Amino acid sequence: MTAAFPATPTLPPRPFLKWAGGKGRLLSQYEPFFPSAIDTYYEPFLGGGAVFFHLAGRVRRAVLGDINPELVNVYCCVRDQVETLIRHLWDHQRRHTPDYYYQVRQRQELRSPVERAARLIYLNKTCYNGLYRENSQGHFNVPVGKYKNPAICDPSLLRAAAAALQTAEIQTFPFEQLLERALAPDDFVYFDPPYHPLSSTSSFTSYSRYGFTGADQARLAAVFRTLAARGQRAMLSNSDCAYVRELYQGFALHPILAARAINSRAGRRGKINELLITTP
Repeated sequence: MTAAFPATPTLPPRPFLKWAGGKGRLLSQYEPFFPSAIDTYYEPFLGGGAVFFHLAGRVRRAVLGDINPELVNVYCCVRDQVETLIRHLWDHQRRHTPDYYYQVRQRQELRSPVERAARLIYLNKTCYNGLYRENSQGHFNVPVGKYKNPAICDPSLLRAAAAALQTAEIQTFPFEQLLERALAPDDFVYFDPPYHPLSSTSSFTSYSRYGFTGADQARLAAVFRTLAARGQRAMLSNSDCAYVRELYQGFALHPILAARAINSRAGRRGKINELLITTP
């Protein structure tokens, strides 16, 4: 690994991406349910990584994953090539305009991993509402946001994230793969899947070409039940709806008050209940 960061980062690690459904504002409600010490931490729906960064100081090692290979590439580059990544992001920040944004968004040709990572971070920091959305071909298709001076490159934040990620194994893997691993009693698993829609008009599952159906939710619940039967410590977030409550009947269901951050109408960005589900 070639990252060059201070031995003691000036900032505690925290998310360096904007992410729909990010858990940064919910951590105080989650904290009573986190273990005080964790040997290996597993998170197969990484997203913005708020829970991982919050727990990094009490985790010996981590296994992090996501179904989106471009997101996995970003985390690998932050861990392994943070200084090179910072240089690319400074270049994007220097050149940023709405026209430049669309030029970068259009680029689909093969690039080096660090160039691809810088592109995703740049688009994430400058697109509308920080929303990650793909079309059916897997191409990012969010319009530019109306920001005067977007913070595209934050070296201290990226270096702190790189330091936290040094003990992490990062890969693209399906959540079922957790059943094949020899998890230990002191390990901890956190699932943050795309939320089940609260109504037929909700779009919680449509931010990427992969989607996440009701059948996927049922498969995930089966994995959660299997882990619980093995005595594994695990926790899962999802929407508070009848289907999710039925899937996790028999587990502890903790209502969490959360803000709805993604809505085209500001007046509809109110508080809603989500569920935090824990094993015994």
